[in-house]
Amino acid sequence: MTGEQLTRWTARVALLLYAATLMLRHTRPPRANLARQLWTAGCFVFLLHVAAAFQFFHHWSHADAYRETARQTAELVGTPTGWGLYLNYLFTGVWAIDSAAWWARGTDAYRARPRWLRVGVDVFMAFMAFNATVVFGHGATRWVSAFVTLLLVAQATNTRTRR
Repeated sequence: MTGEQLTRWTARVALLLYAATLMLRHTRPPRANLARQLWTAGCFVFLLHVAAAFQFFHHWSHADAYRETARQTAELVGTPTGWGLYLNYLFTGVWAIDSAAWWARGTDAYRARPRWLRVGVDVFMAFMAFNATVVFGHGATRWVSAFVTLLLVAQATNTRTRR
């Protein structure tokens, strides 16, 4: 497997684990425990993706990653800004902290977090995942991600309606 393939596939697998977690996390044990394991596995695979991206695309250079982010943003929206890289760093930290909190506090306490925190994490992560895969994605990844997004929105709407 090439570095480019490793980078792309770790992103895809991480996002599939993310989506699977969203489908399972409001269930009861043992599925809720599986959701926590998938969330953690997704975070770990995403960390591998970040490492692969920096190794094979940016040669461990923040400046290079910033320039590339600015280039891609300019291509898409016409403004050459690399601030999206900082959002990617934040996304990485949020996922890692959230995953650790789920293990440290347990599923019941994790679910009992303040609503603003749950919704804030969910909205931010969904926004980032959507942008990475649908807005900046290409080919099959874009279309599969758009379909998965629709499924997750339907599932979230259904879960909310049942409550």
